[in-house]
Parts: sequence; C-alpha cells; structure tokens
Amino acid sequence: MKKGLLFLALAALVCLTMQPLAATAAEEIPVGGIFDITGATSKVGADYAKGVRAACDYVNSLGGVNGRMINLESADYAYAIPKALNLYKKYVNVNKVFVIQGWGTGDTNALTPKLKKDEVIFMSASYDANLTNPANNPYNFFIGTDYSTSIRLAMQFAKDNGAKKVLFCYPDHPYGRAPIAAGKEYAQMLGLEIGPDEMVDLTATDATQQLLRMKKFAPDYVWLGGTTPSCAVVIKGAASILPEAKFLINCWGFDSNLPLLAQGAAEGRAFGILPVVPYGADVPGMKAMMAWTKGEPHTLHFVKGWVSVLVMAEGLKRAGDKLSGPGLKAALETLTDFETGGLCAPITYTSTDHRPNTTCGIGAIKDGKVVVLVGKVSMPREAKYIGN
Repeated sequence: MKKGLLFLALAALVCLTMQPLAATAAEEIPVGGIFDITGATSKVGADYAKGVRAACDYVNSLGGVNGRMINLESADYAYAIPKALNLYKKYVNVNKVFVIQGWGTGDTNALTPKLKKDEVIFMSASYDANLTNPANNPYNFFIGTDYSTSIRLAMQFAKDNGAKKVLFCYPDHPYGRAPIAAGKEYAQMLGLEIGPDEMVDLTATDATQQLLRMKKFAPDYVWLGGTTPSCAVVIKGAASILPEAKFLINCWGFDSNLPLLAQGAAEGRAFGILPVVPYGADVPGMKAMMAWTKGEPHTLHFVKGWVSVLVMAEGLKRAGDKLSGPGLKAALETLTDFETGGLCAPITYTSTDHRPNTTCGIGAIKDGKVVVLVGKVSMPREAKYIGN
C-alpha cells in the first residue's frame, strides 16, 4: 500500500513538474530560417541571417509577440535548392512552423507551390517581382523594393543623368535574370540604346573578357546584378578597361564592403539600390538596432534581416490568436504605410498586391563609405506592374 501511494505521489510530482514546460512550449511561436551562410551568396547572406536572429532576440527581449516568444530554428542551405527543400519539409512536418524567414530567388520560387498548398508564410530575401502577385503566390512576402521596380528606377536614374547607352551584366542565375526583362523594356521606353548582355558568375574573380566586350559597345551605365564580391570584380577591372562607364547595382551588390573590395574604383562610379538605409544611419529605428548590437559593425543586409522580422512580428501581433499561415497572411495584408522608424519606406500589403512599396534610395560611395545619394526615388504603384 505504501509503495502504491509513493508511486502516485511521484507520478503527481512528475506531472506538476512537466506542466510549466508544456505551457512554455505552447507559448512559443515556431519560426523556420533558411539562410546562405557558406554558399555562393554567403558574403551578403551571412549578415542578413545575423540580422534576422538578432531581431528575433530583440523582439523576445521586449516580451515577444503578445507574450509569446519567437522560437527561431535556422540552418545553412549553402545556396543549394535541394537543401532548402529538405529544410522546408523538416520545418513544416517536424517543427510545425507556419512562417519561414527565407533567402534566395531560386529556392523561394521552387518552394512557392508548396507554400500555397501547405499555407505557409515565406518571408524571403528574394525581392523577385514575380512573388508580389498574391493571385499566384498568396503566401510570399518580403520587405524590399522588388527587383523589377528597382531596375526601372535605375534606368530612370541613368536617363536623368545623361545616359544614352546602357548594358546589363549579371549572373546566369534566377536571382540575376529576374529583373532583366523589366529593365530592358523600361530602358527602351526611355529611348536608351541597349548593348549585349554579359554574364559574370557570383564567384568570379576576374571579368577582363566581359569588360573588353563591353568596351566595344561603350555604355554610359552598366547594370550589375550580382552580389558585392562579383560586382567589385567588375568595377575594379573597369578602372583600366572601361574608365568612362558608371555602374548601377542591385541591392545585394552594394554595401559597405564594396569600396574595400573594389580598391577605390567604386568612388563616384558606383550607384546602388537601397531598399533600406545603411547600417548606422541617423533614423529613429536605428537607435534600437545599434543599442542591441552594441555598435558592432554590420552591412545594410543586416538591416534588411532585422526589418523582415519587425514586419513579421507586427503581422503576428495583429493575427492575435489566429496563429496560422492564413491568419498571418490576413494580418499582414492589413499593413498600410507601416513604419519601421525610417529603416525603409513605409510598407503596405493588400490581398491583391504584395509589393511592400515602390520607393527606395539610390546610394553612392563617398570617401570610402556608402551614402544615400538620392533620399527617395519612386515609381507609381500601378497595378500593371504587380508580379512583373
């Protein structure tokens, strides 16, 4: 009899001990993370991932989302689509996530049919315009000016600064190819002459042959659609081969590392798309970020990751108890001119348009640092450009 009572007492104690743990788990919001830490885009991807992780910790330090902590489980997929697909399956089937912080264009587009079927929100670092049409991709969201809008703004910038001839140089990869058709169409509309495309791989260490071919066309401006290391290779090589040309750079090829890698050749010649402000910029939203990171140096890609989490957290807050893919989708689609303290242009999503904004900055290199050359450039938010 005593043994039976002892067993019941121990069982009750175990149950009481386990209850707080179960309650804590129930209060967490599971979030997946698919990042490139070691792959072809890791020179920009690693800092983006740090921004996501830091922002999740920051939100949790403030009490989480409606009292629930964000539980981010992230992994490196090394820019390999099959690895991204395997991570997705794990997160959805094992971790039971309904929202993922993702990365590249190739893997994001490969996942979109699964996201729609599984009703999982995917907040990517791919700003492919194709993802902005909720009729086709209802569960895709991102925070940066989409690539097609960006390249149109770049062509307008070139035209306004006297360009007559432009040329497009990019990696032969989904990320590099994504905005090219939009850029060419808009350049043609502006009356710009378009030269032959040139391909420079994300891992290139030399672009001499491509630059020699560009020289024959003699462009006034060259669009660079790579990441920072490959863009720096082109710009550095152009100092002696194509000294008159200027460069317009997509948002993943322009950061504080560019002037160092280009060894001074970017000064006055490189102009980049800035969907967010540079790290350390004098805007209200930067104060919390700088305090949290204790001023540790970062690129503006860190800012992108941080903002992506702030937007996700706001959506989760608005979703309330409807913590599911459809619930978060509906909540995000209520964001209208959502402010991030000046870290990026105000963000708006609707049930028919997932473009966060159509406004960004144009950056330049001055005294070896990234500066905002044009504080604000915008395209009209026309319906014809949704998904294009």
